[in-house]
Amino acid sequence: MTTASIKLPKPLARLFTPPRGNLRWRVAHGGRGSGKSFSFALMAAVWGYAESLRILCTRELQVSIRESMHAEIKNAIESYEWLAAHYDVGRDYIRGKNGTEFIFRGLRHNISSIKSMAQIDLAIVEEAEDVPAGSWQDFIPTIRAPKSEFWVVLNPKRRDSWAAENLLLSQPPRSSVVQINHNNNPWFPTVLEEQRQHDRQTLDPALYAHIWEGEFYEHSDAQVFNSKWRVSEFTPTDNWNGPYFGVDFGFANDPTAGTKSWIHDNTLYIENDFAKVGLELDDTAQALIESLPEIEKHTSRADNARPESISYLKRHGLPKMQPCAKGKGSVEDGIEHIKSYNEIVIHPRCKATIEEFRLYSYKIDRASGDILPDLVDAYNHNIDSLRYALEPVMRRRSGVMIARA
Repeated sequence: MTTASIKLPKPLARLFTPPRGNLRWRVAHGGRGSGKSFSFALMAAVWGYAESLRILCTRELQVSIRESMHAEIKNAIESYEWLAAHYDVGRDYIRGKNGTEFIFRGLRHNISSIKSMAQIDLAIVEEAEDVPAGSWQDFIPTIRAPKSEFWVVLNPKRRDSWAAENLLLSQPPRSSVVQINHNNNPWFPTVLEEQRQHDRQTLDPALYAHIWEGEFYEHSDAQVFNSKWRVSEFTPTDNWNGPYFGVDFGFANDPTAGTKSWIHDNTLYIENDFAKVGLELDDTAQALIESLPEIEKHTSRADNARPESISYLKRHGLPKMQPCAKGKGSVEDGIEHIKSYNEIVIHPRCKATIEEFRLYSYKIDRASGDILPDLVDAYNHNIDSLRYALEPVMRRRSGVMIARA
């Protein structure tokens, strides 16, 4: 008999010790770099190896398979030869030789089809903080197969979210809840440790505690866009100004980022975004075209610090790309311009932009606690692309009148 072993951080090893069906809820909450998502993906693959299961991987909004847990599960499977030999991993499916099936759905637009699914043995809920009460109320009764379970992953932001109130501050019957952070992860990467140390020195302490220690992040005046934005679905119409496209280059540590936005009735709408670390220049044009629809047909503005990249992209799929103007004071001026709109509405599929609008902040004086006028140079890559995109509007704007692009 062959015995296989896997490695998990200790808090998650405890979480997964009880056999399937002994618990109804397994919940892990904490900050960045804790290994939560990978460990959940690995254990789902292991359980699906041990017996035939139907495993639903879900979150509030999933527009494409790229936004699902598919890549995480694929990586977990490929980390062990015996798992890789067991699973057939396709572009949008994962199936085991024993009949195990992974299903990927978003809750917001698929609750009716999820309700009609039979025999879901395991429901994994990612980014559970963002799932509203209504979705939970519709979703929970659908997972009712014998020994079925919910596995929930979150980094809590608000005490009044459904997940915080019902899974952390109070706990349902037959539940196990663990907090896990970077210090619990023996495989915490060096590159993340560098980022964590930098953030500890530069970020608002409350923001640092939320990102890295998994603490609640209450609204703070240090947040640059505090109370100025909301997340909502929308469809642009012919009388809207735009679209406006912007691109910020990155590679090793920072993402190449982009946004597609519109303006209507003095409201700024962000419809699509893109963010990817380690993106090769050869692949950049196609990645932007796929994520920012029609960018190849319109003028886009990119960071003028990379003229060679702009020149390359103009010749390889983005012929209307231009360098932004930028210059002294352009960051502050651009931020004030974005804040000058009555409201900023971000489409829920723009995950990277939503995170930046939550986390982008002013520096805090550590001795006095006073908010300083200086911006923290972090969590701003999509926001930078938005500034570049809106440069001509900012130059031509008079009062609240917006010039059509």
